[in-house]
Amino acid sequence: MNWFNILEGSHRSASGLEWFVWRKLPIIALVGTLLPAMVWAVLNLVLISQTGAEQSGLLLTVGYVAIGAVIFHWMMVLTLAIGCAIVIVMKGPGYVADAYPLSHSDQPLGNRSEAPDTTVDVKLTRHTQNR
Repeated sequence: MNWFNILEGSHRSASGLEWFVWRKLPIIALVGTLLPAMVWAVLNLVLISQTGAEQSGLLLTVGYVAIGAVIFHWMMVLTLAIGCAIVIVMKGPGYVADAYPLSHSDQPLGNRSEAPDTTVDVKLTRHTQNR
């Protein structure tokens, strides 16, 4: 199934920042995922020898913040990916949608000579009050 029917005679616009960002998205996603995980892992290794409620509370809090940072980062990467995809499609060649007849059209069958005249004459009147 061909979703995009290219309009003949259309041309592509020059590519810009969208392709640069699109190609960097996997690296951006990987680095943004690994950084919070590495911070949590290093802190876990440093505090593993110390036991106590304060250290385990700190590890739990840092773990939650790391998970939140990763999820937030993934959402931002997904937003960038959607934006890049839209710009790439919009800068590409022109596309034509499939035609379908409109049932509510003034001239639905293309028989325009037999279609009734739908123009309306509007008269503007001015209402004045006599005092």
